[in-house]
Amino acid sequence: MTTVFTTMASPLGTLLLSGTVDDEHGFALTAVTAPRQKYALAEPAADWQPDPDALAPAVEQLAEYFAGERTAFELPLAPVGTEFRRRIWESLDDIPYGTTLTYGQLADAAGQSPRAVRAVGGAVGANPLLIIRPCHRVMGANGSLTGFAAGIDAKRWLLAHESGSSAGLLF
Repeated sequence: MTTVFTTMASPLGTLLLSGTVDDEHGFALTAVTAPRQKYALAEPAADWQPDPDALAPAVEQLAEYFAGERTAFELPLAPVGTEFRRRIWESLDDIPYGTTLTYGQLADAAGQSPRAVRAVGGAVGANPLLIIRPCHRVMGANGSLTGFAAGIDAKRWLLAHESGSSAGLLF
């Protein structure tokens, strides 16, 4: 299995996209990270191979998202994480474009006890597929813009973009 990467310009800055390629399974996207994102590589690892062609569908779909032409992603995904985290990340896929829910609501949607809200928050914060898996749509219990690994300004921009009110906003 080979890890491949590319970068793309975005309103949030240069995004780093990585994925895996192998003969048996083909390509799968493993991470999308933004500049200054907590707990994420800022640069490709030394053994990663540049491969813009393998990542072209992801770049194209992200460009369409930023242009307001795409509301959902259709990509093979293979994020690395525990079973619990993968279950929470998969639940993020069910949050409709332009809407938000709380960490408690996400816990419920993922079949977790309301007491698991901190663990759910930790899983959301560790989401390696920024934007693709819309962790920016998860809010605090009181509707506040709590934690986002790429920063609250990025979260605010993404939510404004999805609500259609991002015209003129600069990140």
